[in-house]
Amino acid sequence: MKKIIVLLLVSLYANAHFLTFLSNKDVIEEQKDSKIVFDISFIHPFEQSGMTLEKPQVFLKNNKTPLTLTQSKKFEHKSWKANFDLKLPGVYQFYVQPQAYFEPAEDVFIVHVPKLIISAFGFEEGWDEPIGLDYEIIPLVKPFALYSGNLFQGKVLHKGKPAANTEVEVELYNEFGLKAPTEAHITQSVKTNVNGEFSFVLNHKGWWGFAALIEEGEIKHTNGKMYPVENGALIWVKAH
Repeated sequence: MKKIIVLLLVSLYANAHFLTFLSNKDVIEEQKDSKIVFDISFIHPFEQSGMTLEKPQVFLKNNKTPLTLTQSKKFEHKSWKANFDLKLPGVYQFYVQPQAYFEPAEDVFIVHVPKLIISAFGFEEGWDEPIGLDYEIIPLVKPFALYSGNLFQGKVLHKGKPAANTEVEVELYNEFGLKAPTEAHITQSVKTNVNGEFSFVLNHKGWWGFAALIEEGEIKHTNGKMYPVENGALIWVKAH
């Protein structure tokens, strides 16, 4: 009986998984800062704990050649790094295509595709253009040069169409040692309206992850069974 109660409590308070996609800069102004370093990991951002991330692929929008990755470690688990040199003015959209991750506690495969938008050398047009992913968040607020306290708004697209009444999980990348008042405060949640839109106030400086979750499709496990897929449309933005 005690084991059942413990398992139930773990299930009730299991916090969100985020495929985390961060960069050293979200706005580039000078040539000396043109080299972007990406940090790609699969973690609980607020709790600062990790899971193993098998090698994903990282792409620039409209570029079919993935970036070169080097293996690293985040919270004692496998993670990845990549570099990219922004040589020309523009708004650059990058995204990560991961391998499916099986979560035995939920009997589900997790496939989260996060994106990151960077402005280079004063160019600020095109940040609201979709990449064309099956599951995607389009920012309705300029997603770079944000302040703490700004209202961030986004639109969730499912195969190009607005995804109404979709849950969007939100977490701060908590490198500040903040303590949540309760377990329920760790992962915030909002729902999209009929137009697929959501809003959230960035109430602390730092990186914020937004994950719109849509369960669709199945993947066959090595045990021979089929399991549902939690598809995540993710975007990461930084509040200064």
